[in-house]
Parts: sequence; C-alpha cells; structure tokens
Amino acid sequence: MTEKKQRQYTAYGGQAVIEGVMMKGPDGKTAVVCRKSSGELVTDIRQTIPLQKKYPFLGLPILRGVVAFLESMIGGIKILSFSAELYGADEEESLSEWQMLLAVALSLLLGIGLFMILPTVLLRFLPLQQITHPFLRNLLEGVVRILFFLVYLTAVSQMKDIRRVFQYHGAEHKTIYCYEAKEELTVANVRRYSTLHPRCGTSFLFIVMVVASLFFSLFGWPNLWLRVLYRLSLMPIVAGFSYEILRFMGKIAGENPVLDILIRPGLWMQKLTTREPDDLQIEVAIKALQAVLPPEEVVIHV
Repeated sequence: MTEKKQRQYTAYGGQAVIEGVMMKGPDGKTAVVCRKSSGELVTDIRQTIPLQKKYPFLGLPILRGVVAFLESMIGGIKILSFSAELYGADEEESLSEWQMLLAVALSLLLGIGLFMILPTVLLRFLPLQQITHPFLRNLLEGVVRILFFLVYLTAVSQMKDIRRVFQYHGAEHKTIYCYEAKEELTVANVRRYSTLHPRCGTSFLFIVMVVASLFFSLFGWPNLWLRVLYRLSLMPIVAGFSYEILRFMGKIAGENPVLDILIRPGLWMQKLTTREPDDLQIEVAIKALQAVLPPEEVVIHV
C-alpha cells in the first residue's frame, strides 16, 4: 500500500467541519476551507500564537497535552461556527467569546458525564459480588465506557450530514498522509492513501479511555461519590498522558510491526469516524493544507 512508504513525522493536523476541512500548522497558522452550495471554495486563514510559545513551561510533557486539548476544543468550536454560518445552518451573528467558552464547557461536561461518570454510576446497579478486586472493577468500567463510545459513534454515523463530515475527515487524513510521504499534493496522489491516521483525535479518545481505567484503578473502588471525584480531578492528567502516548504512536507508526499492534485499536475505531471522500472533498483538504504550508513547500506541492 502507498501509505507503507517511509514518511516523515510532522506536526500538521486538522479537523473536518461542515462541508470543509481545517488544517493547522506547528506555528499556529490555521486554515479552514469550505465548499458552498454554489461550488465556490471559501478560505479563512488565521494566525495565532500557541500558548506553549507564549509560556514555554506549558510545553513540558503531560502539561502540553492538557493545553493542546483545551486549545483544540476552543478552536474547534470557533471553526465549526464559521463553517455552519457558510453552510447556512446559522444565520444569526457569530458566537461571542463567552458563548464560545460556554459551548466548550458544555461539550466537556457532556463528554465527561457520558463517557466518564455514567459508566461508573451504572456499575453501581450491576451485581458485582463476584468481582471484588478494584482493578477488575475499574477494567469492567473501562469496557463499559468503550462500548458507550462505540454505540455513540455508530449512532451518529447513520446521520446523512455526519457521514459527509466523516468523508471530509477521511480527506483530511489522506492529505496529511500524502504530504508526510513527500508526494505531490494532487487529488490522484491523495486518493491512494488511507483514511486511517495514527494521530487522529478518535485514537486520542480511545487512548484516554484506556489510560483512564489504569489511572482510576490506582485509587481502588471507593464509594460512588469518591469515584466521581477522582475521575473528575484526574481527567487533566489522563489527557496529558494520553497526548504523549498519541505523539509517540504517531512517530513509531509503520516502523515496528510489534509496536504497530498498539496502534491498531485506535485505527479500527476510526473506521466509524472516517469515510472514503470524493474528489471534490479531497480538493478541499488539499487547499486547506496548502494554506498552512511554508511558501517554499507550496510551490512543490501544487
């Protein structure tokens, strides 16, 4: 397969939005390219200074993962708002800063509540007399958490609009793969690559769930309220460790068959969040990546 070629590790990443793709470079430059119903491509380019550059201590391992997660949440809400306005889903004025923060807070609460708190609450009502070891109970909770996530992804993937977002998600991955393989960024070249990428946010969420089970088991199996407290207080640490694992996996992908086994579960889960894109969607992803590449590289990748 083409994606098996030797590739370079890069810090470029992206996100699928409504009828478009966002790409972000390591220097904080972000580009969103969306296709309007008329077929016109609209590009929005923004330059921000990453917090890690403003405050170098935030670039320390573990801590940088927490910062990256929060920045991606806030940036993601803004980008989705922009694409929704173009698509016509929101004809009102754009979200204000406090509305953005509120949306991020609600998203975090929903995610933590549904995938971190609800599983441990449900286990309270299950007959666990035969499972006495705290580690095994936390492991069972982790299995329930992953099942919740799989059911959620399966359900939303049945929605027509979400399926198109997942196609753009696949286009984003293919384009980054093509760039990392040092190939010319053309639709024909990009099309050959996989929709599954080891640094995907879906893989990150899977890692979070596994790491969470291991961390939570260190605190035994206290009463329900203490379990909820531990889970809430440990989430930043869990996110930080998971980020470091994701970075490591992104660097070793394809280099060691044994270590590749660790990557596969996250890739399998991406089969739910990505779809094969059409050529027009690939074109959007290419334009978005070109917009954040250094000028000398854009000349090569046309």
